[in-house]
Amino acid sequence: MNSKLPKIPLFIIATILFGIKTYIIYRFLFNIEIENAMQELILAINPFVSAFLIFAISVWLRKPSSQMKFLRYTALIGSLILYFNLVFYRSFTDFITIPQLLQASNMGDLGSSILTLLEFYDVLLFADVAIIWYLSRKKSELLSVSYPKSGRVFALAMSLMLLAGNFFLAEMERPQLFTRAFDREYLVKNIGIFNYHIYDLALHSKVKSQKVFADGNELPEIKEYVNTKVQSDKKSPLYGIAEDKNLIFISAESMQSFVINNKMKGEVITPFLNSLTKDDSTFYFKNFYHQTQQGKTSDSEFLLENSLYPLSRGAVFFTHGQNEYHALPEILNQEDYYTSVFHSNNKSFWNRDQMYKSLGYDHFYGEKAYEVTKKNSIGWGLEDKAFFEQSMKYLQGQKEPFYSKFITLTNHFPFEMPKDKASIGKFDSNSSTLNNYFQTVRYTDEALKKFFNQLKESGLYKDSIIVIMGDHYGISENHNKAMAKYLDKDEITPYDHVQLQRVPLFIHIPGYDKGKVMSEVSGQIDLKPTLLHMLGVSTKNDIYFGNDLFVDDRKDFIAFRNGDFVSDKYVSTGGVCYQRQSGEPVNKNENKNGEKETKNPCRPIAEQVERELGYSDDIIYGDLFRFVDFSKSNNNK
Repeated sequence: MNSKLPKIPLFIIATILFGIKTYIIYRFLFNIEIENAMQELILAINPFVSAFLIFAISVWLRKPSSQMKFLRYTALIGSLILYFNLVFYRSFTDFITIPQLLQASNMGDLGSSILTLLEFYDVLLFADVAIIWYLSRKKSELLSVSYPKSGRVFALAMSLMLLAGNFFLAEMERPQLFTRAFDREYLVKNIGIFNYHIYDLALHSKVKSQKVFADGNELPEIKEYVNTKVQSDKKSPLYGIAEDKNLIFISAESMQSFVINNKMKGEVITPFLNSLTKDDSTFYFKNFYHQTQQGKTSDSEFLLENSLYPLSRGAVFFTHGQNEYHALPEILNQEDYYTSVFHSNNKSFWNRDQMYKSLGYDHFYGEKAYEVTKKNSIGWGLEDKAFFEQSMKYLQGQKEPFYSKFITLTNHFPFEMPKDKASIGKFDSNSSTLNNYFQTVRYTDEALKKFFNQLKESGLYKDSIIVIMGDHYGISENHNKAMAKYLDKDEITPYDHVQLQRVPLFIHIPGYDKGKVMSEVSGQIDLKPTLLHMLGVSTKNDIYFGNDLFVDDRKDFIAFRNGDFVSDKYVSTGGVCYQRQSGEPVNKNENKNGEKETKNPCRPIAEQVERELGYSDDIIYGDLFRFVDFSKSNNNK
């Protein structure tokens, strides 16, 4: 009786098993938002389309043993690609890009961070591989195929037709899908992870050639945009207030604004930073957003130093570390400032040793400049208190005035804190990441207070301005359920998620008594012109996309790398326009005929955002600053 059953080739079995597994990962392990039935249909189809396209190649192999070998290793490699993306997604809520793979040298420093992303049930994601492996060895003759040429051509034609159908549905659901490469979730949702990687590879090849063919003819259009849409000729009331003073910049690892002036189980989370929000010498920006992408801390540095946007794929520090820039350190060097970075980590992490040279820094105090022991280490390395304390001897030995940037480490995922060093309890939720976060945030807060006191004792405090900025989010979308519990919300909506991208910014000016809480929308891209103007340095003829935070005549939005934005009135995310103050979607209105229509006030800003991101990309990919003479840009104050 069994002999009468139809023979199902292994490539079909592999397609079904691998397609089911892939769909489960898409639907339940990736946090991909499904907005309508069409998206659900496409998400269900593309795993099987992609699997059939690849596994059907086996029919062109004549030997059964070759077919079986191809199928089992293809299933294994495909599963590893899926799994690596899943682990990456658990940390960054994003998908791997080719430039990201070029940053593999960072992996050695991740250590326990990666281990926390692995789950015990992950082994089940390789169950289909085990089945395919078993069948390919034990049932080779039975499950192999020997099609005539017409059959093989039919299989190829069928796979290409299915792929074309998938792409047709995707383009119907999301017009111009392939021109919006910065929205990786839409690409994966519509064409699948494997086709996305092929597309990413093609895109990578394209952008690599962009520098070769760039000749500087793109610059006049960019300069015209910057002069008319971005920069202001007005000088702020704080222009030159810190002239010839030291600039001490502190990048606070993973610090988000929701902890400022807030409590956890009745305990104040950041007492020192809270006090700065009420300090007459401090400007605190409560609606300040990080704008980083895959480069995280390195992206925040790039934004700070250049007032250009990070790339949508990979980290500029890695992919374009040898470009010409007109960065904050280089400009301050021309003003007789000594420039330095303090970060007790491997100098090659994020390619800092190369990139800092391109940015114009005089010196990088890396891991070897510090005495790092098990006793003074937490998580990723030297604890923040020891970091600041050991940095003081170098800081005091520098020629003044100086610009020195400090990058903290303790408040880094997975937010580890020894019990004997914790001065606040843990939160109670389903997320150990959020539960631990409050302890490491408090520790960094204590370290910052101690550092301020050390600056006062050293005599550097009164002749410096001190800036503290959160570099990027610490709690990703994967912890929305726990975050909703902490914020006492039913859920974290897309609007709420954007608001959680706020990071603290403090500009502390000792001796100044007109500080206040600033409520204007602002972002990391604004820091370069703001700090230069405070130091009395002209930015005339410079090219950048931020605004002086103390000038009233400013563009009214900040852009995120994925095309979302926040303006004075609106928040745009995922294609939905919200009222910024209320969080309510912009309502449909009736036209003169009584018909419902949607007026999207976000569209004009979205077009400007896309234009601005494109210009910034052109500068980076084309290395356009090599064609610009900035020698006269900052020669008058």
